[in-house]
Amino acid sequence: MSTQNLNHKQALEKMTNLVESIKTGMLITCLSDRPLNVVPMTTKKIDGEGNIWFLSRLDSSQNCNIAQEPEIQLLYSAPNNKEFISIYGMASISLNPEKLKELYHTSDDAWFTGLDDPNLTAIKVIPKQSYYWDEKRNNYTDLFASDRIPEKDKIRTGEKGKLQL
Repeated sequence: MSTQNLNHKQALEKMTNLVESIKTGMLITCLSDRPLNVVPMTTKKIDGEGNIWFLSRLDSSQNCNIAQEPEIQLLYSAPNNKEFISIYGMASISLNPEKLKELYHTSDDAWFTGLDDPNLTAIKVIPKQSYYWDEKRNNYTDLFASDRIPEKDKIRTGEKGKLQL
């Protein structure tokens, strides 16, 4: 597997592409606690600055945890596509009505009673560091590199790398 560390612009593009293609990730809060506090979250938007947005209930465990400790970890996984990304960042809770309106969709009615729901909040995650694995290219060259194996017969494992956000 080749390692590819990307600069800021490339990193944001890679992160955005992976998160948008996977869509649902696991939000981990209170990183120092054991067992971990983990909840699935559907990504609502990635803004132009690379911030990741979710909708969440004001009275949810993740909101309470973020209020106490803003450091979080996001894990996105698409095993069928061999795409994985881990994102470390800082989270905050937003009650901004314009942002809530921008993010809200009628499909969110399963969790909220509409835009006027007093429990409706947004979680903003500012990514600080990320690591990804993308094996779509099926690139195993690094594991089995040998002068005896012709290049056309080498197995490829894809790519991985740190995203400097």
